[in-house]
Amino acid sequence: MRLRLHTQAQNSAGERVRIALHLKSLDYEYVPIPALETDAYRAINPQKLMPTLEVDGAFLAQSLAIIAYLEEMFAEPTVLPADPMKRAQSRAFAIAICAELHALTVKRVRRRLPVADAQEWYRHWTAETLGALERQLQQRVEAHTFCFADYPTIADIALAPQMANARRFGCDLSAYPTLIDIDAHCQALDAFQAARPDRQLDYRDGG
Repeated sequence: MRLRLHTQAQNSAGERVRIALHLKSLDYEYVPIPALETDAYRAINPQKLMPTLEVDGAFLAQSLAIIAYLEEMFAEPTVLPADPMKRAQSRAFAIAICAELHALTVKRVRRRLPVADAQEWYRHWTAETLGALERQLQQRVEAHTFCFADYPTIADIALAPQMANARRFGCDLSAYPTLIDIDAHCQALDAFQAARPDRQLDYRDGG
């Protein structure tokens, strides 16, 4: 099976997939996208969004769908908790980040707002989502090193890139000590480090 990941270094959705690939120790080819607005990229992803995973010539979009596919094809090591409730909570946590927060704060949304409003927009929705996720984790009956297990799951895969984005945009994260602690555990792992934007061949500082 040949895996090719079409993305860009500082695309957080692509970073999620890179983390999952590294956690599962899967070999893949990293294919930098020079620009989204090209006929060549639209041919493999009609939405013109990142990332796209190419699997033996077939194309799959949307980071959560890609990670679900990888989980089904390569079950071990898993990126889901064993307990059914925690598994559902982990998925819900990831969806809150990917579908609720990320969808509202991506560049294609922010470019439709005045610059000052775009910054406030980003910080407002980041605080709304991270605040809710912090409270959710503080209510856990059983504490874990990571969000819902003692190993990283899809929740942590979604969290780490979003925490990095929040820092890049100057968001105050002091109100989220649980998220900060979990993110620190994530960043100590090789899989998360290897997936970071500055470890990718197309990374440009300040890009």
